[in-house]
Amino acid sequence: MSTGALLRLARRPPSGREGPRCELCGVALPEPHRHLFDEERDEPLCTCRACSLLFEREAAGQSPGGRHFRLIPATRLRLTDVPADLGVPVGLVYVVRGLDGVVVAHYPSPIGATRHEIEPETWAEVERRRPELAAMAPAVQALLVHTARGADEHWLVPIDDCYRLVALIRREWRGLSGGSTVWPAVEAFFAGLVDTRRPAHR
Repeated sequence: MSTGALLRLARRPPSGREGPRCELCGVALPEPHRHLFDEERDEPLCTCRACSLLFEREAAGQSPGGRHFRLIPATRLRLTDVPADLGVPVGLVYVVRGLDGVVVAHYPSPIGATRHEIEPETWAEVERRRPELAAMAPAVQALLVHTARGADEHWLVPIDDCYRLVALIRREWRGLSGGSTVWPAVEAFFAGLVDTRRPAHR
């Protein structure tokens, strides 16, 4: 996925300009709103409630124009007992199962996100320990991990959360080491995640 696609969800119109619109029908959108994953363009699209409802019954659907979409779920689950060794060299990463079945880790960075394919046996152990991840929907859900700087965060999240994190890091990063604002911003991001199985507080 291109850097431009990763940043689509982070863009907001300047003050006084027209707000976001549904990218299928053009109606004005509230905040928050749902997103679809466009398989053809390999990127998320902002959608209104009426358009998103068209894709709620199945994991993938086809528009009248022949393009295939997947509704990005709203579910967030905080996980424990996730294997610490995913075979990746960093502590801030999100892991996605592609439409081809390959499981890939993405590292958010100031230049976007880099990729590292997870070894099948490593991911099999992750699924054994956390069965929720065996049902992780391709392309639209991710295992989001933050173990950098003493953190202990493991989440099953919608993929648009990961895009927001990439955009945040790009926005806050300064110099070679990140500067003084990026890690407080990352911590605030994780503090704002809410497990949908529990009341909205942590």
